[in-house]
Amino acid sequence: MKNMRSVMQRFWADESGVGVVEIILILVVLISLVLLFKEQITSLVKTTLTKIKNQGTSV
Repeated sequence: MKNMRSVMQRFWADESGVGVVEIILILVVLISLVLLFKEQITSLVKTTLTKIKNQGTSV
């Protein structure tokens, strides 16, 4: 019983996989936001590139 308790305590204290889970969750949130705002992001990028192109030819 004592051996099982120490195994469970070590398992509970082990945080080696926490970083991977956090990175995966952050990626899922970022991908969801990109998919949610895809049209707005595309419009913003097109507008910005058009302004850069127009101002670049005037220089």
